[in-house]
Order: sequence, then C-alpha cells, then structure tokens
Amino acid sequence: MDAKKRVVIELPPRGELGDPINRHEPELEVFGSSVELVETNATTPEEFVAGAADADAIIATWGVKLSRSIIERLPRCQIIALASVGVDMVDIAAATDHGIVVTNVPDVFIEEVADHTLTMLLATHRRLRRMEELIAAGQWGQGWPELSRIPRLYGETLGLISFGNVARAVARRANAFGLRVIAYDPYVSELKMTAEAVEPVSLRELLRRSDFVSIHAPHNAETHHMLSTQQFGLMKPTAVLINCGRGPTVDEAALIEALRAGRIAAAGLDVLEQEPPDPANPLLAMDNVLLTPHVASATSRMRPTARRRAAREVALVLAGRWPMSAVNPTVLPRTPLERWQPYSMDRGPSR
Repeated sequence: MDAKKRVVIELPPRGELGDPINRHEPELEVFGSSVELVETNATTPEEFVAGAADADAIIATWGVKLSRSIIERLPRCQIIALASVGVDMVDIAAATDHGIVVTNVPDVFIEEVADHTLTMLLATHRRLRRMEELIAAGQWGQGWPELSRIPRLYGETLGLISFGNVARAVARRANAFGLRVIAYDPYVSELKMTAEAVEPVSLRELLRRSDFVSIHAPHNAETHHMLSTQQFGLMKPTAVLINCGRGPTVDEAALIEALRAGRIAAAGLDVLEQEPPDPANPLLAMDNVLLTPHVASATSRMRPTARRRAAREVALVLAGRWPMSAVNPTVLPRTPLERWQPYSMDRGPSR
C-alpha cells in the first residue's frame, strides 16, 4: 500500500485560535484519514524546514514567510495552499521555479472585508474617534460644531483603487448610501465597472475628485507605496483615506506627513506597513486616524471556511487535478496535473 501523503499545516501556538476541541477539524472534514496531517507552529525558517522538509503539501495560515531559501528545501512539496487572499508570505517566483503550485482563497471573505471598509468610511467621516474623545474629556457640546463643518455623506465621491471582488462589493454598499463611485484599475474592463454603476477613471483623476479613497490593490512590486507624497498632494484637503487591503501599498511615512500637514483630513486603516505597529508610531496617537488590528475579514466563519477551502485545493492537487485558485498558473508542476478546473467564479463548472 502506498504511504499516505504528508500535509503540513501552519497554525499559531495553542491558545491563539481559542484551542478548540479539534484544531484540525476543517482539514479533517476534507481529508478524513486519507493523509497524514502534521501541525507546525514554527517561528523561524529553520524550525519550519525541520517540520516540513518531507511534506507533500503545505497549508499556511500564519507565521514564517516561505522564502526562496525555504522553498528550495521542500523537495517533495507539490502545493502551498494559503488560507488567505493575500499571498505576500510566499515567494511566488521561487515556488514557480521549483514546480510548486500556490493557491489562495480570493472569494471566501469578500463580504466581511467590504462591510469593514464601509464601517471605516462611515466612522472616519463622522469622526467617531474624535467624538468619543470629546465625551471622555467632558466636552459634550463640542461635537456639534466640529461635525457642522463636514458635508453630508449623500452625494460625496468614493474612489476605489483596484476593482476586484472586495471593491465591487464595496461599490454596491456605497451606492446604497448615495455615494458616487469611481474606480481605477488598468486590469479591469470598463464594462465591468459600468455594470456596477461605477465610473472608470485614471488614478490621477480619482485622487483629485474623491472625497474618500479606498485602496484594495494586492501588494506586489507594482503597487508597493503606490500612494505616497505625490499622490497625497493630489488629494483634496478634506479627503479621507481608507485601507483595508495591504499595508505596504501606502507609504506610511508620507501618510503621516500628509495628515500632520493637513493635506488630507483623516484615515481609516485596518492594515499597516509594520504589524503589530511600533508603540511610537504617530498614527496611534492621531485623533483623525481610526485603526483596527488587521481584522477586516474576521468573523466566526472566516478561519474554518478559509482552512477548509485551502484543504480542498490540496486534495485536488494530490489527486492529480488542477486547483480552483492557482496564483501561479504558468507553473510546471513537479507531478503533472490535469489542466482541469472544477470551478470558475466567472464560468461555473467547466472542463
């Protein structure tokens, strides 16, 4: 009988997930007893390689960045399945060079992140942090004059940078609040935007016109610090920046300077360049900045659903099939896979 395939799953130390009765329940729902499931909560590359060197597949949910030096020491690995939308924690080029398919879960928690994005927009617009501080300081009567200087939300313009799944869900919510929505994404057709009642524009025009700028771009070489000093200089002094996407897409030092100088009015950030932030980070002390700790996708369904989906991707690849959400579709797999996609968000079931 053939030996079971070995699947290594990266999980935080016990306690950080609430220590449920069975930490591996989402994966076991998919695999049953068909694979050997091994947990690692390594915190260094050496610890990770020690636990995963003979893995046939890896499910990553947190922790050590899978760099080229790590990937080179995974001789049997066929797939790295990420239980997240972002793929920053894997060197995709290295995985491709070594014949490892990388997958993510781009469609699992779209609605949650869209909800959080609109929550940040509303909270920053109505200056909720500042209002709470006034009450705590015994200045109850100061809230009215401060908010009397801002326009009503209805009729304001929301600019979406990148128009993927989350941005489209945000656009639908924003339309219900009476916001005008414009978007910049050179990789999305104008027809997709106009179908959502969204006006396609250039990045420069978006920055000049928007009362709220919400950035949803993935983090890569092209998008690193795509909002920096020059871009903040184009925005309205009354504009608000929202980032529930990836921290490094925004130049944090330039953002701090823009907020201090009054070049933009406020920011609502679920992600930062450094997480957790340095306690001395000026953003933590600004009353026109609302911060949440990278929790936009967090609900009771998020972890189990994402991990179950990642396990399904692993099951497909170990069975010789092509996964649903390959991040590197040009990879030449170590073990030949059928070029078969069991499900597509746009086309439905297909062969």
